[in-house]
Amino acid sequence: MPWKLSTEFTFDSAHIIEGYDGPCGRLHGHTYRVRMELESGRLRPSAFIKRDIMVADFKSLKWAKKDVEQGGLDHMFLNEHPELGADTTAEVIAAFLHRETMRRIHQDLEAGDDGADLKLRVFLWETPESCCEYWE
Repeated sequence: MPWKLSTEFTFDSAHIIEGYDGPCGRLHGHTYRVRMELESGRLRPSAFIKRDIMVADFKSLKWAKKDVEQGGLDHMFLNEHPELGADTTAEVIAAFLHRETMRRIHQDLEAGDDGADLKLRVFLWETPESCCEYWE
């Protein structure tokens, strides 16, 4: 694919991995680092400009860094999120970030554009040394 957008950001959240026999079964928090890579075979308009000059708007890739009261994940107790609940492992969070980001991107596409060429990779670091990568 000729274009790839990449962006990184962090958000701070707390969670419990329910049923985990060890420290992760207790309330704790992380500064999660996220890297999103979105590839496309063509350029498109965005919600903010109607010319075909973007793969997507960077804003659509960074939604999760917003405060929980603004629809993001920053300063959230992740177990209270309806799509995560008790399962707040890095693997589950990375898959959720992928699914929700693609939903938001597709929501902004023009009629007739199915976005079939869009490929997203999500990298989620729970600690500086531990990362999960998710793609479809």
